[in-house]
Amino acid sequence: MGQPENREKRGTEQSELPPGQRLQRGWPVTHYGPVPKFKPDRWEFRVFGATADGDKRCWNHQDFSVLPFSSVVADLHCVTKFSMLGAEWGGVPARAILDLAPPAPDATHVMVWAEYGFSSNLRLTDFASERTLFATHKDGELLTAEHGFPLRLVVPHLYAWKGPKWVRGIEYMTADRRGFWEERGYHNIGDPWSEQRYSYQEEPGDGPEL
Repeated sequence: MGQPENREKRGTEQSELPPGQRLQRGWPVTHYGPVPKFKPDRWEFRVFGATADGDKRCWNHQDFSVLPFSSVVADLHCVTKFSMLGAEWGGVPARAILDLAPPAPDATHVMVWAEYGFSSNLRLTDFASERTLFATHKDGELLTAEHGFPLRLVVPHLYAWKGPKWVRGIEYMTADRRGFWEERGYHNIGDPWSEQRYSYQEEPGDGPEL
């Protein structure tokens, strides 16, 4: 999906590590459940829920592959306490999806849906960040199946579980709702710089009631 064009130059300085994180060399494979088999003729990306026009929007694999492509150099911080710094991610910016299939004015959150019904919730402001990306590439190479091919969400300013592998669509929401890991005790927001790992750390207003 997508072709790298006009990649940003890598930063010459490494980012600092968030509290409690350790530097990781290489990219460990971490996920829940099996790796899905990609079937391009059956793959579809959907935008639904509280859309501006009330309709859903769908792209097949071929059409999604020709959406605007950009890149961002960003770190990946896993809640299991490893951080991978300075990766170059390429793919479709979340803002491109927001432009093509805008949310309703009263939408406040997004549920990102992936294979096997996996989900992760985000504030709309986090999703709309200029650095949030539906990644198809890392360091100029297509993602491997184990790392989320054909599509994974990258939200650099949040813990990596907020960016699921094998994404199949997004749902605009007018109220917050917890995703898969958030329902199982992980923090509703997931800011690594504030070490928001678990739901017991949540402050009032951080999310819907448990």
